[in-house]
Amino acid sequence: MAGPTASSSERTPLALLTALFIVSLTLRPQLTVIGPMLPRIQHALRVSHGVAGLLSTIPVLCMGVFAPAAVLVVRRLGLRYAIVASTMAIGAGGLLRALVPGTPAVLLFTIPVGIGIGLSSTLLPIAVRQRLGNRTGFATGVYSSGIVLGSGIGALIAVPLARLGDHWQTPFAVISAASLALLPVWLLLSRDLRGLGSVRTHSARLPLHSRAAWWLVAVFALQGMTFYGLISWLADSYVERGWSESSAGVLVTVLNVTSLPGTLLVVWLADRFRTRRGLLVVTSALMTVGALGIVVAPGGAWAWATLDGVAGGAVFALLLILPLDAAQRPDEVGGYAGMMLGGGYALTAIAPFALGAARDASGSFTLSLWLIVGTAATVCASCAFAYPQRLRRRLAEHALPVT
Repeated sequence: MAGPTASSSERTPLALLTALFIVSLTLRPQLTVIGPMLPRIQHALRVSHGVAGLLSTIPVLCMGVFAPAAVLVVRRLGLRYAIVASTMAIGAGGLLRALVPGTPAVLLFTIPVGIGIGLSSTLLPIAVRQRLGNRTGFATGVYSSGIVLGSGIGALIAVPLARLGDHWQTPFAVISAASLALLPVWLLLSRDLRGLGSVRTHSARLPLHSRAAWWLVAVFALQGMTFYGLISWLADSYVERGWSESSAGVLVTVLNVTSLPGTLLVVWLADRFRTRRGLLVVTSALMTVGALGIVVAPGGAWAWATLDGVAGGAVFALLLILPLDAAQRPDEVGGYAGMMLGGGYALTAIAPFALGAARDASGSFTLSLWLIVGTAATVCASCAFAYPQRLRRRLAEHALPVT
């Protein structure tokens, strides 16, 4: 009997990691498909840059507002089926958005997409802490890699699918259908994981009195403003500079795809060295350099997009690990993650609309791009000079030795 039991124990983490990776693929394509499509969307719907920016602002705002509600959903459905429900919201909401006519309806059905993404974003770290707490950096790296890969796929297929279907809504429909198609895979991989289908979290209050939690909110928001600002308007800013729609769309793809190596490398380092603060300072500094390059030396677009992709992916992955460091018990993870993601995304949601409005007001993207440089630089300064003592202590408690 010992043999089968051991074998099952060995398979469960791999199955869980694969399942989390599969679900994470659905969390960004609905957002990254928007940037390359904005010129077409503006033309088809006859809207301003500010209104078009709402397509990114609304889901990110919903991600913030509903991320803390994930704990309540887990209590009612269990972790396994909470993830099913959130993925269904992403896929079904996306399909409806692709099928309905008119700007108000398109914006309305963007809401369930954001709700689903917000819930899933909080559920995944809960699953990691419940079942893979001894390798939080590695496990977080697996699903954050899926997020990054999904981001790249969304940006990559946007323009080709729009041309194939002769409509800007085609890529939205395809991505949504693919998200729903991944649900049976999740159910298959998670059905034999005994704890996953019945996990109920203890009451996980938001750590409103924790300085570390508020620091996480602020830094995550600034990182998000940088990323979603670039995702939303980088392509359009280069179309304004005379690039073709397809070339500008590929630039966003590069930004997303190059995030993957940065994510993988940094989470490997984070589990082995006590350097999370140092890694955050270095990677956020590189992210700032990339954003600055887009403004002052736009001819190096491919190099700057690559640098922002690699560095931005690393910063994002590191920040996803920090709620696991801040929490002292597994049931606290949902509170820290929910507060960071909820407050962070709620503030991030300002960026796409505000940057689009800045473009409308100034007549070019120069001001908008300088604002993105500012948010990236503030991330770097915050990590260098205001890194919380609580996170340093927690890292010292469970950092793995170098092997």
